[in-house]
Amino acid sequence: MTPGAATPVPPILEDIAGRVERRLRDVLAAHRDEWVALDPDLDGPFAEVQRFVLGGGKRLRAAFCWEGYVAAGGDTSDAAVIDICSAFELMHAFALFHDDVMDGASTRRGAPTTHVVYADLHERAAWAGDARRFGDGMAILIGDLTFVFSDQLLSCANATVWELWNRLRVELNVGQVLDMLGSAQRDRRADKAARICRYKSGKYSIERPLHVGAAAAGPARFDELSAPLSEFGLPLGDAFQLRDDVIGVFGDPSVTGKPVGDDLREGKPTPLLAEAVAAATDAQRVVLDGVGVPDLDADSVARMQQVIVDCGALDVIERRIASCSREALDVLAGAPFDEVAKVELAQLADYVVARRR
Repeated sequence: MTPGAATPVPPILEDIAGRVERRLRDVLAAHRDEWVALDPDLDGPFAEVQRFVLGGGKRLRAAFCWEGYVAAGGDTSDAAVIDICSAFELMHAFALFHDDVMDGASTRRGAPTTHVVYADLHERAAWAGDARRFGDGMAILIGDLTFVFSDQLLSCANATVWELWNRLRVELNVGQVLDMLGSAQRDRRADKAARICRYKSGKYSIERPLHVGAAAAGPARFDELSAPLSEFGLPLGDAFQLRDDVIGVFGDPSVTGKPVGDDLREGKPTPLLAEAVAAATDAQRVVLDGVGVPDLDADSVARMQQVIVDCGALDVIERRIASCSREALDVLAGAPFDEVAKVELAQLADYVVARRR
């Protein structure tokens, strides 16, 4: 029920992903060498950072950071911008390490999550203490390492970049707090779901990377571009997270690398679920009352998926995704961006809304 055919990856995304991954490979190898020389026991955690960071990911945040830089007329031969783009990938990894602990997720990108890896290691080695607490603790610490590494890549950034960087990290954490509260409280309000959608992911995935990239090109130009970048980035960010919500309920596990229906098991307070609850009949609402039960079986997930389709919620969200995308693209025509950036931003926008993972 997500788009049937995979959208081709835009050339600019492939290019930036390759450049960022090469930089991350060098940075993470240097960190690992340094700390393993102190104590061989550190090899496993640093290897886990490498495995996770270099083992997948779309690199969309890095690409939007690059496009903000290009839109502002930045010098694309300056290697420092790739460091800033790479910092986004490390910060995103930090968020995912922690997110998997908070959600109790067992897989990510088709492989066991870090807290599961370390809990299993603890059990196999018959170490002292509780295996689950050990696994969670190691994943949190490994996430913290990537958080510090992301800051280090911004060491030469200007004050405006740092102000935006800190702001986006607060926004991300605020979104995660609201997401956890909404799940625990079974909050199904549409306005709260939209707020979580924007702050948990939309702003941090598209608007703020654009801002940081433009600010890196020059703080003076950022003052001119911040508003049109937001006018493009915010609706596209909303479309990005709405697509994630659809994938989280209907995505193909062979493509997403995660079990189907995980968002339903976690009771995520998404706009998709809010629409479904608002539109459901009494009988359908009984089915949706099971959202948030951690051990939902495949049949229960299938019944919930069918309710979301039958009550029209999926169609509503698909129309909203299309509307947000059009709103963003309409901004590009008159935006004071570099023309190359306009073309590449349009390509990235198409990819964002049509992707399947």
